[in-house]
Amino acid sequence: MRYRLIPIILALLCLLNIPIESKAQQVAETDTIFNPIILYNGTPKKYTIAGISVRGIENYEDYVLIGLSGLSIGQTITVPGDEITNAIKRYWKHGLFSDVQITAEKALGDKIWLKILLTQRPRIANINYHGIKKSEKEDLEAKLGLVKGSQITPNLISRAEILIKKHFDEKGFKNAEVNIIERNINGKKDQVDVDINIDKKEKVKVHKITIDGNQILSDKKLKRVMKKTNEKNKLKNIFRTKKFIEENYEKDKQLIIDKYNELGYRDAMIVSDSISNYDDRTVDVYMKIEEGQRYYLRNITWVGNTVYPSDYLEAKLQMSHGDVYNQKLLNDRLSKDDDAIGNDYYNHGYVFYGLDPVEVNIDGDSIDLEMRIQEGPQASISKVRINGNDRLYENVVRRELRTRPGDLFSKEAIERSYREIAQMGHFNPENIKPDIVPNAQNGTVDINWDLESKANDQVEFSAGWGQTGVIGKLSLKFTNFSLKNLFHKSNNYRGILPQGDGQTLTISGQTNARYYQQYSVSFFDPWFGGKRPNSLSVSAYYSRQSDINSSFYNSAYLNSMYSTIYGYGYGGYNGGYGRYSPEAYSDPDKTLQMYGLSVGWGKRLRWPDDYFTLTAELSLQRFILKNWSYLFVRLNNGEYLTTGKSNLVSLGLTLSRNSSDNPIYPRRGSEFTASVQLTPPYSLFDNKDYSTYGTTDYDEAASMFKWVEFHKWKFKSKTYTSLSTAQKTPVIMTRFEFGLLGHYNKYKKSPFETFYVGGDGMTGYSTNYASETIALRGYENGALTDYGSEGYAYTRMGAELRYPLMLENSTSIYVLGFIEAGNAWHDVNKFNPFDMKRSAGVGVRIYLPMIGMMGIDWAYGFDKVRGTKEYGGSRFHFILGQEF
Repeated sequence: MRYRLIPIILALLCLLNIPIESKAQQVAETDTIFNPIILYNGTPKKYTIAGISVRGIENYEDYVLIGLSGLSIGQTITVPGDEITNAIKRYWKHGLFSDVQITAEKALGDKIWLKILLTQRPRIANINYHGIKKSEKEDLEAKLGLVKGSQITPNLISRAEILIKKHFDEKGFKNAEVNIIERNINGKKDQVDVDINIDKKEKVKVHKITIDGNQILSDKKLKRVMKKTNEKNKLKNIFRTKKFIEENYEKDKQLIIDKYNELGYRDAMIVSDSISNYDDRTVDVYMKIEEGQRYYLRNITWVGNTVYPSDYLEAKLQMSHGDVYNQKLLNDRLSKDDDAIGNDYYNHGYVFYGLDPVEVNIDGDSIDLEMRIQEGPQASISKVRINGNDRLYENVVRRELRTRPGDLFSKEAIERSYREIAQMGHFNPENIKPDIVPNAQNGTVDINWDLESKANDQVEFSAGWGQTGVIGKLSLKFTNFSLKNLFHKSNNYRGILPQGDGQTLTISGQTNARYYQQYSVSFFDPWFGGKRPNSLSVSAYYSRQSDINSSFYNSAYLNSMYSTIYGYGYGGYNGGYGRYSPEAYSDPDKTLQMYGLSVGWGKRLRWPDDYFTLTAELSLQRFILKNWSYLFVRLNNGEYLTTGKSNLVSLGLTLSRNSSDNPIYPRRGSEFTASVQLTPPYSLFDNKDYSTYGTTDYDEAASMFKWVEFHKWKFKSKTYTSLSTAQKTPVIMTRFEFGLLGHYNKYKKSPFETFYVGGDGMTGYSTNYASETIALRGYENGALTDYGSEGYAYTRMGAELRYPLMLENSTSIYVLGFIEAGNAWHDVNKFNPFDMKRSAGVGVRIYLPMIGMMGIDWAYGFDKVRGTKEYGGSRFHFILGQEF
């Protein structure tokens, strides 16, 4: 019975509970306080946050905005108290809101509901710059970070004002004024226009520099020490900047102290300095210097060295007892110079090496130095990573590296690896950055090579119409060709050819209508077989040049020359060239045809060092002359060789060394080549007396040159010397070269492979296309090779001062000034390297990846040519291609 009563009792309890719960809810609603008044002078009360709502912002989710406040549901806060204050500060700190309020929406007992009211700052609709040039506007846009559509904040405006003033301060506009104004837009309450008003004022320059307290160094010497703070209206500063820039001034003050330290005045200091306005455009600079006394080295002791003995290190330091205490030299000998002490350690794996010179005793003017060395363990290379390469197979890049996992770390290997990658031409040499990451715990080093790929293929195309008809040239140079993938199409195709192996394929053709045609193809593999740096080159070419017939010379040409000589003008008889065009007198029966094929093999040597390369080349050439009168080879019968066939088989050997650091703008290093080209000495074993050979028979005389013989010797060299350690540094390039074309029999001198000297050095100007063209600016093309007397010897020397204007991935530009001299001789016995034709000039070079190197030079030749009274004079030369 009692079990039956249990469900009834539970039901009654439930019924009784319903009205009680409803009653509790009614009491709660009655006790809730809406929009409670917070008395900040009252007693703080603790609440638990029961809810948070956000009003006023539509572009962000509520949970994001609530998160900015640092408040959360369930958190216990004091009202009034720091929690609400700090939340408001957080919103202001973000700078995205123009108004922030946090109120209590309602409260119940110890619970509180908060409401956050936010007003969003407007966004930028337009940005207007006033008072500056378009180029200056573009520079500022890149620096400021003001973008249409972004929110405008006080911090953003303040930052923009600071950056603009700093930008113009660096350019010498020290008094520039900046005013940034926000303008509301009608109908768009959430957007504003931003006006940036800039008044640059005048550039501030240095009126006068006053120096007090100096006795050892004169005012003149100290002012020359300062690089970028120079007085205006001084002739000696005509090429130096006169703008006053605070940052440069601070650097120049340090240069003064460095100069005193270099002379042994270690206590020298600038005790006071000031800048005062002389007028609106100039300032006066005042400095007071305390020089102190001069110090000398007394004792140098070495501590901590176990790898190298103290005697060796002291000899390496190049400073000893009694020397002036030259702190600059000390610093350079420890780490900066190419043969510094630090390099000995770094090149043998001691990457954790450190050397701290400590002045342990100062006695009068004498200083005792203790050289404290921390050698650390030798570090090996753990990982080598290559980043940024998207052109070559990775193994093609890695085979050029001298930094391989497991090798001891070497600074020299890092520098050499940089050079080899730069010489490949597939990466921007200015942005090759080896990132060295040492790990002291396990004694290893990781090396990350950060590369920036650049286009290196070249296309040359030109077309036009001249007196001879269609003129055109097309040359395609593919520098990342892959022969092995040519017939296996894969993902390595980019365009029409496979890529990735770093091989070079060049195809070219040019025509001047019926007068000249030339076609060539060449292939070069720097790592033939892929395992060793042995190169293979194969090339073939064909060219054909025709002439114009004698009627053209007898009429238009000679009449024009007659008129010019005797003052009748260029038009000449019956209009000269205007009426008698070469096209009307073309003569296909006067031709010079040349065929050529060559195969070369090169090997990178290890001795004397691995900058050396030995190359051997076997070449076959065939010359077919038909009534061609430009070789000027007089036969024994008195006639000139104009018709016949000549064959040339030669073996060329070249020893070269190239240690330059950059293929486009070298700063240091050198290049040289020494070569000899030999043909078989036919005249030594054919038992023919060429002194009387063919005196009466033309065909027999012409057969003398059926097989051409000679020996050709050449030497070319260049050196590069950087004038500073900066990336954009001036560079001095020096050049020296000479060449001799010898013979085995003085009656059988070769009419081919002679030297055509003068002008810009570009091929295609010589009437004898079998010559080697040599540049000498300031003179006409071929002017130093006498007409009718081919050059069998030449020499050339000179120097250039180069300065880079731009060194970027897409474009490199540098200007140059040069002096040079050279000459050519028909008779080798009269070769005289001191008999020179001199010139000087200026020029510019522009390197574009798809075109290559091109430029223009203006030069003035100072000497007479060809025994005449005519000087080389003023001339412009156009350059296309990398000149050696």
